[in-house]
Amino acid sequence: MARSWPIYLYVPNLIGYARILANLVAFAFAFSNKKLFAGLYLLSFVCDELDGRFARLLNQTSTFGAVLDMVTDRVSTAGLLVILTHNYKGCYGLFLGLLGLDITSHWFQMYSTFLASKTSHKDVADSKSRLFRAYYQHRLFMGYCCVGAEVLYLVLYVIAEEESNNLLHVVQAAARKLSFWAFLGLLALPGWAIKQVVNFVQIRSAADVCVLYDLNRSKAH
Repeated sequence: MARSWPIYLYVPNLIGYARILANLVAFAFAFSNKKLFAGLYLLSFVCDELDGRFARLLNQTSTFGAVLDMVTDRVSTAGLLVILTHNYKGCYGLFLGLLGLDITSHWFQMYSTFLASKTSHKDVADSKSRLFRAYYQHRLFMGYCCVGAEVLYLVLYVIAEEESNNLLHVVQAAARKLSFWAFLGLLALPGWAIKQVVNFVQIRSAADVCVLYDLNRSKAH
């Protein structure tokens, strides 16, 4: 136990703990202080980029850090989507569906990575999908899609109105005002859309790996 302790104190992992703390405070004020929530959620998201940079810069990559990072990402996004089901009750099914898609996609990908004996879930060089390979092999493209999804959800959170929980009406009202949030949401929309397509491709690709593993195992017996 003592030998593994320094890994818990790697700089990227310390940033990960700070992200968890920021999210805990943010979600505690999600329904009472929009600015505080948005600020802390955004800070946590920015730190998501920093932990990876520090891991590479300081040569402090670790399996624990990778798992911590992904779990924090998924829980944060899931929490925000749950809040959106409250703000837009008429579209709760949409946001729950997006939540399920996000978790399922990443769980399948992580498990298939384990079955294929790969060291990273981003190792998709053998994938037949050009979009899937481009997503994981080009950091700027992947970054835009990930940022786009989170920013779009955050924009929907910020523009939500107490007077109306109709998603379409709220979005139309923001667009008519030509607000900054409407412009930001428009910029984020393509990235969000591509990420959802990637999620479906990722599920299919990972499912194929699982099925292939089962076939090979049955042949071995």
